[in-house]
Amino acid sequence: MKNTWEKIFEYASMPVHGTMSRKLRKGVSLQINEGKTYEQAVIFLGEEFVRITEEAAEKTASNTYYDWAGIVSIRTVSPSD
Repeated sequence: MKNTWEKIFEYASMPVHGTMSRKLRKGVSLQINEGKTYEQAVIFLGEEFVRITEEAAEKTASNTYYDWAGIVSIRTVSPSD
């Protein structure tokens, strides 16, 4: 399933210039395993894990890590045309 999950993450995001990270597309939100919904996040797709980084209050960053094997569902939400 890792290849399928990677394609979904790629659909929902765009590359961040000069890095291996991806930023969620404008208007797209992402939910993994029916958990928290990410609306403005940066995604890093590693070999062993996925890292989601969000800007938090007071100039801090919050990182959430997912094991590829632990991902059972991904939901993307975007405006309809």
